[in-house]
Amino acid sequence: MNDQHLTSEKNGLRMGLFTALGLMAYTGIAALTGFLGTIEAGALDIVLLAAGVVLAIRRLKRSCGDRMTYFGGFSTGIITALVASVLLGAFFWLLGGISQSAIRQIQARDLFGSDLGVLISGLGIILLGTMTGVITSLVAMQYFKSAQHQGIGEVERV
Repeated sequence: MNDQHLTSEKNGLRMGLFTALGLMAYTGIAALTGFLGTIEAGALDIVLLAAGVVLAIRRLKRSCGDRMTYFGGFSTGIITALVASVLLGAFFWLLGGISQSAIRQIQARDLFGSDLGVLISGLGIILLGTMTGVITSLVAMQYFKSAQHQGIGEVERV
């Protein structure tokens, strides 16, 4: 690996892009198949986003030689979720401009009218994804900072 000088920002940006690509592919396929309007579609988005956050933290820990700071791992998870959520929100706005049938799938629960549906939905995606990333990062850092994931010297000092 050529990740000796990997920072949490670089890692979060790179892994956020990869996570966003996976989320966009999934959302596009869900829109084409008519699955986008179900509640399960959003739940699977959250699972994919959480997996991207955990993989980003794991990648940062490995690149640091298993000596990652808590804030470094926490911030890489947040940056990953923020980048992925913003790109997914932008993709959703693009999808709404291209395909009105995809938007009609989710309009049954639209409280703001058809003019604001795509805008509010995109902003909701960004908010939900970022908050999911923050919570996932907190939980993942508790796992990655546990004694079984530290070096031998660090376990003996505890």
